[in-house]
Amino acid sequence: MARTSSTPVSAPATEPRPEAGRRPAFSLFIISLRPEQWTKNLLLFAGLIFGGRLLQVNAVLTATAAFAIFCALSGAVYLFNDVWDQDADRRHPLKEKRPIAAGDLTSRAALSAGAVLTALALAAAFLINAALGAVASGYVLLLLLYSVTLKHVVIIDVLTIAGGFVLRAIAGALAVDVPIGAWLLSCTTLLALFLALSKRRHELMLLGEGAVGHRRILEEYSPYLLDQMISVVTASTLIAYAVFATSADTAQRLGTSRLDLTIPFVLYGIFRYLYLVHQKRGGGSPAALLSTDRPLLACVVLWVGTVAVLMYSPLGR
Repeated sequence: MARTSSTPVSAPATEPRPEAGRRPAFSLFIISLRPEQWTKNLLLFAGLIFGGRLLQVNAVLTATAAFAIFCALSGAVYLFNDVWDQDADRRHPLKEKRPIAAGDLTSRAALSAGAVLTALALAAAFLINAALGAVASGYVLLLLLYSVTLKHVVIIDVLTIAGGFVLRAIAGALAVDVPIGAWLLSCTTLLALFLALSKRRHELMLLGEGAVGHRRILEEYSPYLLDQMISVVTASTLIAYAVFATSADTAQRLGTSRLDLTIPFVLYGIFRYLYLVHQKRGGGSPAALLSTDRPLLACVVLWVGTVAVLMYSPLGR
């Protein structure tokens, strides 16, 4: 989502498309909201599941509303980002096809839609409860700061991306009024860092020598450095989850002492992701990998299903 704000290399202005070749305005807005990325917001359901409220209808409806709110907010932020970074996007082999970069959607229309969407979503968040509204506001502010300045600060850039994931998890817990444990929050932070670092590595490999011209911060990274960071975060994530799954405190809070049965799914999921990053040059979009790689998707579904069975059925006792 980050792009360089350095003075763009001279690029021809995008010519408006002939009316006959333009897509409907509504479809352009939907594409710019990037619904394929909304799977990241499924993290909001973590509080519902691990808070023991999965079988409560009111809690499920509230969590679903919070999910919809964050889908709207993330979509609005994408609109703002695409306006801010449209010149850089035109030099990217994949992003050049985005409606704003391609000249199909005007900056004014995108900014207006983003502002309205943000206002409505934040109002809905405050209607659920003030804490959720505060976190949702912080989420928008953090991502806008990332777009403007934080993406240009080495290491802080990936920490900020990870922070967006953590705020989603916190928001999900606040929406249904359940505490989020320290270990679970640690696991979320580490996993988010793993995904952010993998994204940086993918960008370096995809753009090659043109990486710095598109994203200035990539000059501060190298595949070797990122691999070292990914190794540290991967080991830390696995250790943190193992401690979380086997601790007596977890067993007492979640009502099951058999969460250790889910550790193989976490191991496979992370190793599969590393395989896709290193052998298939993936990792640019975690949401895309999750939706297109069947083994990874199956692993996540099995992990969620196993956690639900262990927590909400006699089998977990």
